[in-house]
Amino acid sequence: MATRILVVDDEPQFERLILQRFRRRVRSKEFEFVFALNGIDALKMIKSGEQIDMVLTDINMPQMDGLTLTSELREIRPQLKIVIISAYGDMPNIRKAMNLGAFDFITKPVEFSDLETTIDKTLEEVALLKDAALAQELSKKNDRLQELDQLKTQFFTNISHEFRTPLTVIFGMADQIEEKPEAWLEKGVSLIKRNAHNLLELVNQILDLSKLESGKLKMTNIQGDLIVYLRFILESFHSLAERNDIKLSFHSNLDQLWMDYDPEKLLRIVTNLIDNAIKYTKEGGEVILNVNTFDKSQVKIEIKDTGIGISKKELPYIFDRFYQVEGSFGTGIGLSLVKHLVHLMDGQIHVESEENKGTSFFMELPVKCEAERKEQISTDLSMIHEDELNTSLIRPQAAVGFELPHLLIVEDNKDVAQYLVAYLEGHYKISLAHNGQEGIDAAFEHIPDLIVSDVMMPIKDGYELCNTLKMDQRTSHIPIVLLTAKADMDSKIEGLQKGADAYLAKPFDKKELRTRLEKLLELRAVLQKRYQVNAEEVPLETSVEISVEDEFIQLIKSAVFDNLDDIDFGIPELCKAIGMSRTQLHRKTKALTGRSTSNFVRSLRLGKAKELLHTSHLNISQIAYEVGFRDPKYFSRTFAEEFGISPNQMRP
Repeated sequence: MATRILVVDDEPQFERLILQRFRRRVRSKEFEFVFALNGIDALKMIKSGEQIDMVLTDINMPQMDGLTLTSELREIRPQLKIVIISAYGDMPNIRKAMNLGAFDFITKPVEFSDLETTIDKTLEEVALLKDAALAQELSKKNDRLQELDQLKTQFFTNISHEFRTPLTVIFGMADQIEEKPEAWLEKGVSLIKRNAHNLLELVNQILDLSKLESGKLKMTNIQGDLIVYLRFILESFHSLAERNDIKLSFHSNLDQLWMDYDPEKLLRIVTNLIDNAIKYTKEGGEVILNVNTFDKSQVKIEIKDTGIGISKKELPYIFDRFYQVEGSFGTGIGLSLVKHLVHLMDGQIHVESEENKGTSFFMELPVKCEAERKEQISTDLSMIHEDELNTSLIRPQAAVGFELPHLLIVEDNKDVAQYLVAYLEGHYKISLAHNGQEGIDAAFEHIPDLIVSDVMMPIKDGYELCNTLKMDQRTSHIPIVLLTAKADMDSKIEGLQKGADAYLAKPFDKKELRTRLEKLLELRAVLQKRYQVNAEEVPLETSVEISVEDEFIQLIKSAVFDNLDDIDFGIPELCKAIGMSRTQLHRKTKALTGRSTSNFVRSLRLGKAKELLHTSHLNISQIAYEVGFRDPKYFSRTFAEEFGISPNQMRP
């Protein structure tokens, strides 16, 4: 392709000289010269987008001189190389031209060999700049391709995660039906069908996006009452909202609005937005569906929540395909599909949000009445938000005959929660919580023996739950098993770094889960044996690094030994010294030592008494008072129970 050189000179004979001098390079299509008689014509040519590789311009011309042209070109094409050719070759003009952005300066009369050398030198610079620009463009394209590749990889990872949860229920309930058909056939089949429907919905979303982008997804409009239809959709979310203690409201300035819409596509849009609103709204919050018209040609639909909101930096990207808001979960295609569907309906959608205050999605749809009018709503909502198991917190029931270990299950998917309850009930007292924050609150209140938690949950995820509980003295001892669709090694490592005792990927093997829980209880029994020793056998000061549990036990010992001879120092005083409630202290102490708090404190006092029997000349009564017993006879009896021999027999 020929290099295009613009020559700007008001002397027509200069054009003839240029073409004569460079005729061979023009004939060989190495150069192509274009001409302008003044700066204004040259500027118009370049502004029109005509490809120009370099400019040769005179200074003294009518309408616009060469220096002014150079200044203008510097603004609109800063990379364009300009060579000044002028009879005014004094130093001030040369300096001024260079300051304005000229690449070189040649004086008239022109020595064409010098001009040719200057052109070649200038074009070498142009070629270098083009190569650099091309390299930069290729680098940007490469970065974009890598970004798209990462997004696609993340998308397929997310999709596989989304598949794992329903597959966990399907495989698990199939096993339950096979083992106990009389107990689980009806419920199990229902759960399997619903989760198969969820899988199909994921596949349909992917196919719909593909059809939308290829232009193959078409509208199937009916003419119906939009107000009735939107109320109908909102109604299907009431059980889910009630379970999460969220208020659902519908407001409209219209009693009815007959217009064209595609029921299936509008259902997909509205359910996606309401489901997200409920998912990211805390208990006691509100989700509102507003429908208003401001003229006869347009309806405005707003879905508003009082949830956690979206950060300003992420707000511009939430409709991008594969994009996920930090801390969220899902496939990253839901909102992208929503946007495409709204545009397919000739509408517009935008979002406003403020962190910790809430989010509002606004849709504007055209009001048309051209389709066939229908009175009935035919859309099937039978599979949406069925609620066979209330997954709000269940208080643990008292065990019959012997005390079962208390297991807290933290899982936002009600079907997975139901499957876990079905498999583990009878082996554990079970409590349920359906998000990370609720799980944290339940753990602090009940101090369970074990926790099984999902990772991907609203409000607080499993990593946050694990980190919070492991860092708190009240709950640091509780074994935590994370169940998650995130099966990659990085996610597993992150879970273990947060303090998880085990990490199982969905769909998990139920026998492996049961074995893990049993082994964790066995490890706790080993821990109990460690702390069941007496005071003189475990020194308060140690040179080795101690665990959180060691610190807790030593905190109790310090409090008891600092008040050893205080007969009135009991459990209420110990609770105050430790900073825990009586129930929390009891459950943590019982978990670590296998003893009640009062029993463990008594064993510490008796251990100190045993030491005094060997190291002092105090009599039995004096030792009893020294270690906080009111009654020497009671002291002797409990001492014999603890060590198998009386205090007198213990004397050396």
